[in-house]
Amino acid sequence: MSDTPIPAAVTHEPQAVSVQVTPSAIFIVATVNPDPASRETVRAWCADIAALVRSVGKRVPAGGLSCVCGFGSEAWDALFGAPRPAGLHPFREFGSGERLAVATPGDILLHIRANQMDLCFELATQLMGRLATAVTTIDEVHGFRNFDQRAMIGFVDGTENPTGHEAVTFTVVGAEDPGFAGGSYVLTQKYLHDMTGWNALSVETQERIIGRTKLADIELDAAVKPSSSHSSLTTLDENGEEVKILRDNMPFGRPGFGEFGTYFIGYARSPAPIEQMLENMFVGRPPGNYDRLLDFSRAVTGGLFFVPSAPLLEALAERSPSTVASATDTSESLPSAEALSDGSLNIGSLKGAPQHE
Repeated sequence: MSDTPIPAAVTHEPQAVSVQVTPSAIFIVATVNPDPASRETVRAWCADIAALVRSVGKRVPAGGLSCVCGFGSEAWDALFGAPRPAGLHPFREFGSGERLAVATPGDILLHIRANQMDLCFELATQLMGRLATAVTTIDEVHGFRNFDQRAMIGFVDGTENPTGHEAVTFTVVGAEDPGFAGGSYVLTQKYLHDMTGWNALSVETQERIIGRTKLADIELDAAVKPSSSHSSLTTLDENGEEVKILRDNMPFGRPGFGEFGTYFIGYARSPAPIEQMLENMFVGRPPGNYDRLLDFSRAVTGGLFFVPSAPLLEALAERSPSTVASATDTSESLPSAEALSDGSLNIGSLKGAPQHE
């Protein structure tokens, strides 16, 4: 295997990060077993992912099948070594006590989407079958599109998602990290909801917590929307321009077990804006002015992953770690929210902006 860095010129085509919203999705988070054979299996598997997506997808050409694969910070070091994506680090926890954005184990993320669940299921089966005993599955969630793109709590989700060229601008790494151009960062959290408590609230109270009307999905007027509303705290500003992320959240649940949840997944060209949103939600802006939705929603998982470009993902099959930074070394050199990027999307102040969700 070669330890030579992959030339930036061949790494620019993104994976299927900004695809059309689909009715079905499967999210799988796994850890890589800590032995050389398992790591070699995972590296070789990187070259097979795109072919498996094509093979399964051709069974239903209109099925909209896609897959995004990302790697956690420790896994990147163990599998591929240096160089590493500039913004990749372990998931940062925010908050305390019962209101905590918790970090949980995760080396590999698979985000599989399609217009029908059987395609997602078949691709997940093929992908995980190739990994065999090389990984241990930590979490698997089968998500569904809920009516007119509504979250489990009944409000439309992802209304202000960027689209087209704007989606690329906000989600795809560029000149700020040329060796990893075409990649993205993705943060995931699984939330469980107290639906009994939530449904006991009046619609007007729910709307003030979210910051939008429930039926029409219209942003509340600034004069009546609380600064602690979900949309207020997750709206960010840099130099007078709103900084966006791309969400593809999905409801999931098991009514027989009383389990109702939302799988949050957010893509960005830097972890900084998503992390700032979490700090605003769990700690508050200012501290104490936290997201009241968290009185009814509890995060039970949390992970940060880097999604290499499509060509780089395939090329990683030929990589081996040459220099492996320890988790301690990595955390000591974490880029701050003020330090990332190339002059655009520096995420310098992340102040409030005209609020959207």
